Amino acid sequence: MKAIYFAWVRERVGKAEEMIDPPASVKTVADLIGWLSAQGESYAYAFERGSVIRAAIDRVHVKHEASLDGAREIAFFPPMTGG
Repeated sequence: MKAIYFAWVRERVGKAEEMIDPPASVKTVADLIGWLSAQGESYAYAFERGSVIRAAIDRVHVKHEASLDGAREIAFFPPMTGG
């Protein structure tokens, strides 16, 4: 699946997007955040506050409990504020 990173998540990971192939045991967004956190120092730093990171699967905002089944794209971004 394609992973896209926005704002400080992108800055910390060091890339805007990449193709990822998580193991079959990774079934939810929360699982994926945990798996990504273990992929190296930059990922650990990017996802150290995983609970505040927002996600979208195939351009639809989802909660961390959402299933990755059939997902082609996942985007991660920090909480946004408006004004």
